[in-house]
Amino acid sequence: MATDCEAWLNANPVEAGNLSDSFPSGDEDSTFTANVNNEINGNWISAPTSTIHEARLKAKVKRRLRKNSSRDSGRGDSLSDNGEAVRSVVPPTSPKGKLLNRRSRTGKGRGLPKKGGAGGKGVWGTPGEVYGEDEVDYKDPNYDAEQENCVYETVVLPLDEEAFEKTVTPIVQEYFEHGDANEVAELLAELNLGSMRGDVPMLAVSLALEAKASHRELTSRLLSELCGRVLTAGDVQASFHKLLKELPDLVLDTPGAPQMLGQFIARAVADSILPKTFLDGYKGRVDCEYARAALDRAAVLLRMSRWTGLRIDSLWGSGGGQRPVTQLIKEVNLLLKEYLLSGDTVEAERCLRELEVPHFHHEFVYEAVIMVLESTGERTLQMLLQLLKCLCSSTIITVDQMRRGFERVYLDMPDISIDVPCAYSILEQFVEQSFNAGVIDRKLRDLCPSRGRKRLISEGDGGHLKLQNY
Repeated sequence: MATDCEAWLNANPVEAGNLSDSFPSGDEDSTFTANVNNEINGNWISAPTSTIHEARLKAKVKRRLRKNSSRDSGRGDSLSDNGEAVRSVVPPTSPKGKLLNRRSRTGKGRGLPKKGGAGGKGVWGTPGEVYGEDEVDYKDPNYDAEQENCVYETVVLPLDEEAFEKTVTPIVQEYFEHGDANEVAELLAELNLGSMRGDVPMLAVSLALEAKASHRELTSRLLSELCGRVLTAGDVQASFHKLLKELPDLVLDTPGAPQMLGQFIARAVADSILPKTFLDGYKGRVDCEYARAALDRAAVLLRMSRWTGLRIDSLWGSGGGQRPVTQLIKEVNLLLKEYLLSGDTVEAERCLRELEVPHFHHEFVYEAVIMVLESTGERTLQMLLQLLKCLCSSTIITVDQMRRGFERVYLDMPDISIDVPCAYSILEQFVEQSFNAGVIDRKLRDLCPSRGRKRLISEGDGGHLKLQNY
């Protein structure tokens, strides 16, 4: 249709000023008709009005189609035989549909998706396409026959001395908190220790020398677990050789290092991670007095275990939270009895700290008050009151543990008074003095129970019943 319009316009040229988009009025029509004339053989012939209107309409539609060809190419616009624009019955798509439409917008082609649906961003091929293995192109200039059967693995560099201390020290310190040797073994297995593998026992023992007895017991268990999994017997033996050489430096920070190292050696021999001939190799060859003291300590312990049946596996004891309650109660009673004999408050504080049971200090307070109630003299009351005052002021025993200990005594007073008839009067006296010394507060003092009894009518009472607290 557009071709027909161009052919007609070429045969019947029209002035550009008269091709406006609006239809002319009556006056404009007469003027337009008068001005549009064609000359044929020297004679002026006027063009018919209907032909001009048709040409103007077709030109207008042509311009409109050219203007919107790129935007509305997919909508199916066309011209009818009368020159009017006819739109197809296909409903207009949504803006989202226009963005996702893969049909060509140039108005050419069959309207199929680009590249058969395999083109566009994020598309990996036509739907349902299955990719096979890529075949090696041996003619490729980048092809290398030596890399045909290569296996790539992650390489972990071996740790140097500085990196070893920064990496392994936190692992051992965390082990002192959770006590899981399997976790430590897994963490060490992931590291490339290299030549520093033999320094693991040395580092663990050095940290344990400055820690508590329960941590030293955990260290002995850790060495036993690591030997055979992460460490070899040669690594453990080399570590103890280095520890014996560095004892003069360890004594500066830990004066009791020779005795404790001797216990570590004896425990390692008992756990079969050190050979029994380890001590024999040092006979007559030791010049350092500290190393000699450590070896002598280990030899004595091994001899005692062989002759007297000493259990070296419990040499360090167990941690506070791991011991049974009955054993803790016995140790608390023994501590109080030793204090009553020696009167050394500092020693009593040290022994209570070594128990490592801050959550069980209420038992210490309970046993101390029971000893006061069962005592017959004033000396026991004053000594135990002084001890509780010192422990309270140094915050070894917290206010909560002190309160729980006294409350337990209050609840057990009916049973205690059966064995100690005057227990109520002694308890009132002790509670009052503890309040004056600042060991307990007023609220805890007011909770102290008192037993009242009815007195029989006797002479001088005036026939009245009296209540007396004692």
